[in-house]
Amino acid sequence: MKKKIVSRTRYLALLLPAIALLISCGESGNSASNDKDTLIRDDDTRAITNEYGADIKLKAPFDTPPQNKFAKVIGWEGGNTPTAPSGYRVVAFARDLNSPRNIYVADNGDIFVAQSRTEKEGEDPEKENSRNVFRDKSPNEILRFRDEDKDGIAEKKEVVLSDLSQPYGMLIIDNFFYVANTDALLRFPYDPSTGKVTRKPEEIISLPAGGYNNHWTRNLTANKDKSKIYISVGSGSNVGENGMDKEVGRALILEINPDGSDKQIYAAGLRNPVGMDWELTTGQLWTAVNERDELGDEIVPDYITAVKPGGWYGWPYTYWGKHIDPRWDSEHIEHLGSAPDSLTTKSITPDYALGSHTASLGLAFSKTVTFQEGAYIGQHGSWNRSNLVGYKVVFVPFEQGKPVGKPKDFLTGFIADEEKAEVRGRPVAVVFTPQYMLVTDDAANVIWAVLPEKK
Repeated sequence: MKKKIVSRTRYLALLLPAIALLISCGESGNSASNDKDTLIRDDDTRAITNEYGADIKLKAPFDTPPQNKFAKVIGWEGGNTPTAPSGYRVVAFARDLNSPRNIYVADNGDIFVAQSRTEKEGEDPEKENSRNVFRDKSPNEILRFRDEDKDGIAEKKEVVLSDLSQPYGMLIIDNFFYVANTDALLRFPYDPSTGKVTRKPEEIISLPAGGYNNHWTRNLTANKDKSKIYISVGSGSNVGENGMDKEVGRALILEINPDGSDKQIYAAGLRNPVGMDWELTTGQLWTAVNERDELGDEIVPDYITAVKPGGWYGWPYTYWGKHIDPRWDSEHIEHLGSAPDSLTTKSITPDYALGSHTASLGLAFSKTVTFQEGAYIGQHGSWNRSNLVGYKVVFVPFEQGKPVGKPKDFLTGFIADEEKAEVRGRPVAVVFTPQYMLVTDDAANVIWAVLPEKK
């Protein structure tokens, strides 16, 4: 790697005042971080304790060389389905779709699905499918499904919106249906009595797009009284290697009013926050974050964390709290630039690690007694590790609003043959209806429903 000094003047000029205010606000109430302001340089090789849970010990960067292992998607043949724990059954909610990514369940029971994908030219179709990078244009549409008998199998399907721009997040507030395109938040007139969405959008706010386009998803959620909307925006690069001036407005969660006014940075330093949901006992917002690549097989772990208002989570300068990324360490010969102390010393340690390169995307807290209390995370699966990891839905138990113990496999069977690097599909979003769980599988073009066994 050639030594590269990245200009960050414009980035810091625009972002630092907002982050400083963010951190000061967080510290005036609930502290943005209880961590000591001590930076950690991982210049030794240590045995890793684990990559999962709240209490982890990390290997040093480059302890193992970065490696790629691209999976080949073979689909679900012969009526195969993913495997759920005893007491549950799995059925196909809908098949023969076109890259179903995210799901939103309306109060009237309508189930909306965003169909979209990465748009990036490549030369190797096998790698493209493994990384969710496709030559085909993104379908860019929203479907509506209805399961009138609540058996986990949709009876009706229709396209309600099309000609969008890589849609992902969806939300209904009053008489509006919100859609987060990769480059803007739109809202459409919506009739709650009929469920009709009128195709006359209003742009609420623009969003940054382009760059490293694997981080194109923009998710949405609202607080309990729907007075605030939260928008997740991923980074435009792995670790700021294209220049931090290209990262303005990225790697963060925004807070706005439903009409787009009063836009604030709610939390920042989050490389790629995708899944967002509210923990029910505390009312706390949580997010699932994809961490950085190319530091080794077992580093840096993806994670879920409670999102602290005013929180700074380190990207790109530090990871897992105050561990300095060597590419931003001024003492490293191949550094990208110098990390600002005003940010690195405030980096919050996330709450719960989910393994390195697992691509933990979906996040939903159980909302029915038929599913154990806790977080369910869709792990899209690795492409940049020597062995396949992820490719499943995991469950993290919660007690009194906090994760406890180790994650447990909940929905498996996506890996068909580890040695051949063959997978049947790749789970993304996880959501709950009052009757069952839904999981999108964008690689196999199916949505799975997980239901309690019939008694």
